Amino acid sequence: MSDLTATIGLESPDLALTETVTYDESASVQPVTGAGTVPNAEGYLFTIRTADFDRFETALARDHTIDGFERVVDLGVEAVYSFEYSADATLFSPAVAALNGVSLDWTNDGTEWTVRVWLPDRPALAALREYAAGHDIRFTLQRVSDYVSPGEAENSLTDEQREAVLLALNMGYFEEPREATLSEVAAELGISQPAAGGRLRRGLKRLVLSTLASETGDG
Repeated sequence: MSDLTATIGLESPDLALTETVTYDESASVQPVTGAGTVPNAEGYLFTIRTADFDRFETALARDHTIDGFERVVDLGVEAVYSFEYSADATLFSPAVAALNGVSLDWTNDGTEWTVRVWLPDRPALAALREYAAGHDIRFTLQRVSDYVSPGEAENSLTDEQREAVLLALNMGYFEEPREATLSEVAAELGISQPAAGGRLRRGLKRLVLSTLASETGDG
């Protein structure tokens, strides 16, 4: 498969809401699950946690990337807001969507935003880097992984990886305490211990990626 998931750090004063989280350093901003950051009829929906909602709204009123806002749901310790962005706001999610990608998750740590995206191929990732450079966004690639769709984990394993994982499972290698050592698994496979360890790691990585994608609904 050529598609992938990437975790990217982004930083620019013109990225939407950056001025707000600079003013209110206690604020944690995250898109409402399922709503994403691409606009709809109700605006951009975010869940906000902050030590002081009055301070947060003061920051919103001063933020040059925000044209309007509404506190839609107030849950006490957190609230859901709807935002309208101004023409001055720099947006990243539409660039992801234009490449047939999907923004899976957004979080902020102070003024730095971390976005996890699904992309159809590595050229799309390169295009996102170019988009960031063209809009004066500091772009840091934190992690990139080949994506495994839910239900495709078994097919994604090579025959050798599948054999190694199943053999290790049947021999009790994954039990606590272990019922078989890596050297014993390697002997059964007829390969060296380092080769067996590498084969198991690669196979397990594929299985873990698929499981996590399934549990979080990213597929």
